[in-house]
Amino acid sequence: MIRFTRQTAATAGSPTFTALEAASHELADRLPDLMIEAQRIAHTVAHGIHGRRRAGPGETFWQFRQYQPNDSTTLIDWRRTASATHVYVREREWEAAHTVWLWPDLSPSMNYSSALAPMTKRDRAVILTLAIAELLVRGGERAGLLGVMPPTASRRASRRIAEAIAVHGHEAALAGGLPPSARLSNFSGLILISDFLDPLDVIAERLKKLGSSHVTGHLIQVLDPSEESLPFTGRMEFVDPEDGEHWIADRAESLRERYQAKLNAHRDGLREITRRLGWSMMVHHTDRPASEPLLNLIMQLQQGAASYRWQTAGVGGAP
Repeated sequence: MIRFTRQTAATAGSPTFTALEAASHELADRLPDLMIEAQRIAHTVAHGIHGRRRAGPGETFWQFRQYQPNDSTTLIDWRRTASATHVYVREREWEAAHTVWLWPDLSPSMNYSSALAPMTKRDRAVILTLAIAELLVRGGERAGLLGVMPPTASRRASRRIAEAIAVHGHEAALAGGLPPSARLSNFSGLILISDFLDPLDVIAERLKKLGSSHVTGHLIQVLDPSEESLPFTGRMEFVDPEDGEHWIADRAESLRERYQAKLNAHRDGLREITRRLGWSMMVHHTDRPASEPLLNLIMQLQQGAASYRWQTAGVGGAP
């Protein structure tokens, strides 16, 4: 799949280490603003979802509910029952945390934005990563940065991930274009945020490795709206930011139909890869609010967390 950006012939060329390092410093300079935006989005989304709390073995009180015939009498809360017309049991909150690994693609192709979007794909990927981390730790889960930072349930998880991105953003684990190979723990979650424009066979091979051990994966394909519609007209130069290859089209509008067909075929291939793995995939455009994909994603993560807790309760074996 072709990645492109608009440049002049004078600026075309392969990205050097110095250029990547400069880009990472530029990203680090923007991280405070991205962090604030991520926290704002997480706060907005948190108001639109129910908490993850559920009954289970733990120390924290959750709720009272009416006694059921299959409940143990040791669960009865006699003080609450004495002042009521029903018998009540005291439920505690399940405290097993679910581990979710996050990976934002910080490769050169993600540093693209058109006049149709307010930010680059890379900035949006970082914002989504930090907002997801914020929501996860608020829900009592652990969040880690794949290949860079181990999972943590600390309330400072999103800040730690932002710091890790600032330090390691130019390294292969984040800037290599594909998520790093890693052996993940059973029943953990994996969220990959990228434009996913690499060849399908390369993507499939890497995701298959990551998908072992009953890992639940979620892909968020982030695209600039111009990459979706190819709105350009007239003589245009297209440059691949990954390898510097460039190509000039005399009438860019004549490519639109074939380009969109190829993009749709590539996306169908991605969906087939995720379907075979039992994963999910969604598409997000950078001209849309970042909160839109988060609500759907968090709902899916809640379902995955419920499955994980069911496994750790002894039904399907410990992870």
